[in-house]
Amino acid sequence: MTQPVQNPRARLGEHLQTALSLTTRGIPVLPLRAGKRPFGNCPTCAGSACGDRPHMKAAGPCRCPRPCHGWAAATTDPAVLTSPDWAPAWREAEAVAYHPGGAGLTVVDLDAADAITWARRTLPTTRTVTSTRGEHWIYQGTVRSVNAVRDGVDIKSTMAYARWLGPGTGTTAPLPDAVRALAVQEPSTVRPTPHAITVPAPVRGGECRHRTPAYLERGIAMAEQRITEARSAVHTTVYRTFLAVLSAHGRCGCLTDAHVARLFAAAQSKGESARHCMDAWANARTRLGL
Repeated sequence: MTQPVQNPRARLGEHLQTALSLTTRGIPVLPLRAGKRPFGNCPTCAGSACGDRPHMKAAGPCRCPRPCHGWAAATTDPAVLTSPDWAPAWREAEAVAYHPGGAGLTVVDLDAADAITWARRTLPTTRTVTSTRGEHWIYQGTVRSVNAVRDGVDIKSTMAYARWLGPGTGTTAPLPDAVRALAVQEPSTVRPTPHAITVPAPVRGGECRHRTPAYLERGIAMAEQRITEARSAVHTTVYRTFLAVLSAHGRCGCLTDAHVARLFAAAQSKGESARHCMDAWANARTRLGL
């Protein structure tokens, strides 16, 4: 009896099937691990050295055999996606991402109810996809990618990746001038008002140990590193890091606006909005009774 011919794609994982389907529409794709983070299989690309982040000077298609770093690893080549080098990543993948700029698109990522309300009042109707925390509004055309252009609003286009959440509904509209104008602005920098803190009496007549430049700098640097190296649970990591910093330095008057701005910048580099940074900072202060 003749055995039925099996479709080769039937043996592929769901995420890889989705990725291959997207490549037929000219959309560059890559796998994501848990926490919506790209894989990091290549030592050469450690620390985003190959340019997966917008501020990196080295920028271009990934030349590494595996999907090691964000948007630059995205590809439309089925042979690359199904190669043995990419197989481990697809086995572990939790989602599919795509490079909007590589497909000639811009995603306006709205992750709060107020942001969605603003978009409905300000931006032309376009293809819309429901996201984990809000909506993605997708336009035809590209701009630079910028986080936190408004509270709860990120722009993902060139040199960025967005999670594939389905085709959405509606018709893709041309990129409006309102979005182009937001993209040329600098990302918002949140500088919380310093909290009035009473400095405890120095021990044995010496200076507060937290005011030692090396001690404080090491603590802030370690906090930045902890946030930027988070591969999952970014929200939780940011909150716990803020809590640790405030627990160590929040009661002695050591923290300055510059220190807080560094922590917020690290969180925003991981995709956190200015509003989420403010909320996490306020919640950590409240928990510690500051």
